[in-house]
Amino acid sequence: MQPSEGPTASATSRPERGYDPAQYAAQVTAHARRAGIRPQLLMAILYNESYKPHDPELERAWQRLKPDAAFGIANMHRAAFDDTKRGHGFADRDWTELPDDPELAIQAAAWYLHDLAARLPRTWPAPYTRDELLALGYNAGPATMKAFARGATPAPSTRAYLDELHDNWDRAGQALR
Repeated sequence: MQPSEGPTASATSRPERGYDPAQYAAQVTAHARRAGIRPQLLMAILYNESYKPHDPELERAWQRLKPDAAFGIANMHRAAFDDTKRGHGFADRDWTELPDDPELAIQAAAWYLHDLAARLPRTWPAPYTRDELLALGYNAGPATMKAFARGATPAPSTRAYLDELHDNWDRAGQALR
């Protein structure tokens, strides 16, 4: 299936149920480059995170039932957002804005990946690439990412996230063309 080739979304457009992350290709490219990460990695993560409907009202309703739920098209948790926004161009923004602002979600995810990359060791014995470790860190957190770099074996759910990233890799590349 080919990704949507429609127009890109504006910063204030709201994601719809069943949206295609490809509609945000321009924002992904711009924010990934500013953050010094590979746009294809960020887009593949957005595809990984597109499993749930990204409707702002639905996300807020779910958050009332599950207060630690993630927000926005990048499914970012409050702690990750709050840690990441410090020192970046969105320090005055709030996590609760993520459902309504896909561009903020993309920007925050790009800088979170940037910050994760800064925590990687120079070399690691594990068989993972830098992008794989960053995706694992995005999914499981920085401490767990470092453990994977040292050779720890991912739990089945984390391994499934990495497998899904591999499945989405070509699709992400096509979306960015």
